[in-house]
Amino acid sequence: MDCKYFGECGACRVYEGGYESQLKDKLELNKDRFKSFYAGDMSVFKSPTSHYRSRSEFKVWHKDEDIFYAMNHLEHKGIVLVDECPQVSEHIASLMTKLLVAIKEKDIAFKLFGADFLSSSSGEIVVSLIYHRKLGDEWLIKAKEIADELDIFIIGRSRKQKLVIGQDFVTEHLSVNGEVYKFNYIENSFTQPNSKVNEQMISWATESLETCDGDLLELYCGAGNFTIPFAKSFKKVLATEISKSSINAAKTNMLLNEVKNIEFLRMSVEEFTEAIEGKREFNRMKDIDIDSYDINTIFVDPPRSGMDETSCMMASKYDNILYISCNPETLLRDLELLCKTHKVVDMALFDQFPYTHHVEMGAKLLRKGKQK
Repeated sequence: MDCKYFGECGACRVYEGGYESQLKDKLELNKDRFKSFYAGDMSVFKSPTSHYRSRSEFKVWHKDEDIFYAMNHLEHKGIVLVDECPQVSEHIASLMTKLLVAIKEKDIAFKLFGADFLSSSSGEIVVSLIYHRKLGDEWLIKAKEIADELDIFIIGRSRKQKLVIGQDFVTEHLSVNGEVYKFNYIENSFTQPNSKVNEQMISWATESLETCDGDLLELYCGAGNFTIPFAKSFKKVLATEISKSSINAAKTNMLLNEVKNIEFLRMSVEEFTEAIEGKREFNRMKDIDIDSYDINTIFVDPPRSGMDETSCMMASKYDNILYISCNPETLLRDLELLCKTHKVVDMALFDQFPYTHHVEMGAKLLRKGKQK
C-alpha cells in the first residue's frame, strides 16, 4: 500500500520496508514471544495490502469555511487533514469525497465533528454523522436527500439522540470453507474490521475444532461471528456475551443462517462461571438445562485485557481450548495459567491490521495426556 500520509497519519504506525517485511517481523517477534509454549510451525494469514478495512472512523475538521476529514498525527497531539485513505474498503474510499461535497451543499455541517463508516463487501454502507448539537426535522430532510442521492444509509448522532435514515446495519456475506454465512453488522457495535482476514480466522478456528466431539461452550461470543459457523460441527453450542446489543444481533444472525442448535446467554464470564459452579443462581439461566450439555471444548475470544484467573481456571476444566486473542501480551499471560493443565498444539497469526504492530493470535490447547 502506498499512502501520501505515511509518517504523518497515526492510522498507520509502521510503513517502512513494505508489507511482506513487516509481516515477517511480526512473525519472528511472536515466534520468540511464545517459544516457551510452542515450538512448531505457526500458520500465517495475510491481509490484502490495501482497501482492507470495512469499518473506519474519521474526525471532521472545520477550517476556513470548509470541512475536511482528519486523523490524529502519528507523532504529536495535532491532526492530519486527509482527502483519501487506502486502508478503507473501495466502497468507502469512493464515497468519502462525494459525502463531504453533499454535506456542504446541503448545509448540514454545523457542529459536525465525526464521520464513521461501516461497509459490506457488496457495497452497502452506513455512515454515522456525529454532532455537537441536537438534530431536528430540517436535518432529517436534508440527510435523507443525501442518503437517496448516494445510495447509502445515514445515522445522525448527538448526545442522547440517534436518528436512522434507512437502517442501522449492513449485511455481510462471509465465505468459510465453501459455506457462505450472512451477518448483520450493526452501526456503533463491534465487528471484525478486516473481512478477508476474518474469513481466514473463522476457517482456521472451525478446522481446529472439527475433530472435537460433544458440545461447545463459547465465551465472549459477540454477534456470533464464530459461533454460527461452529454450530455445524457440534450437536449443541452454549454461547455467552455481556453486551445486550451483541446478543440481540447474534440471535438475528442465527435466524439469518437458519441455525437452531445455539443457546445465547447474556451474561458476563464471571457470572457464568459462578452459575455453572453453583455459587449463584441467575434468572437468565432458568430455561437452560446445563446438565444436558456434554461439553468437552471451550472457545474464547476475549477483549484486549484477556481472561482473568477465575476464567482461565474454568476453561482448564475442558479437554480442548481454542483461544483467539487480539493482544498477544495478555495471551502470553493467560497461557502461563492454562498450560499448567494443557499444552499448546497449534498456533496461528492473523494480520488483521497491516502497517501497525497489532496482530491477532490463535492458540489451540489440549489437556496434557490427551491425544491430539
